[in-house]
Amino acid sequence: RRVHGHDTGGTDSPFRETANVRDGSNVMAEMATQVYAGNALRGMSLVALHNGGGVGTGKAINGGFGMVLDGSERVDGILRLAMPWDVMGGVARRAWARNPHAMSTVTEFNRLREGSDHITVPFLADDNLVALHAASVLK
Repeated sequence: RRVHGHDTGGTDSPFRETANVRDGSNVMAEMATQVYAGNALRGMSLVALHNGGGVGTGKAINGGFGMVLDGSERVDGILRLAMPWDVMGGVARRAWARNPHAMSTVTEFNRLREGSDHITVPFLADDNLVALHAASVLK
């Protein structure tokens, strides 16, 4: 399943990639930064953290990578670690913002990768229960 038509984990922009994050946190820049740092730690040949991304300076933070594919087992191992991190970082970000498609994708990812990877799934509170409790407290 695709969460969005752009890079799921490498860009934070309320004008593009995080436009479908509707919990008020779409202006944050943590996702691209975490993906950038994770790719660097996993051994990607080139990592970049920069501004812009086609929507204008100051309107997006991008974290990207490049990898020299030399056919070695070492590079294959880096890709096995870094690709799920890069892609699923963005899916997790959207799941935590309560995007229903991202939540179902994370559930399936956890099932398929049990024992090797895991993404925390958000707990959805019952809106009626929250409203009832809030009303009783605010009286």
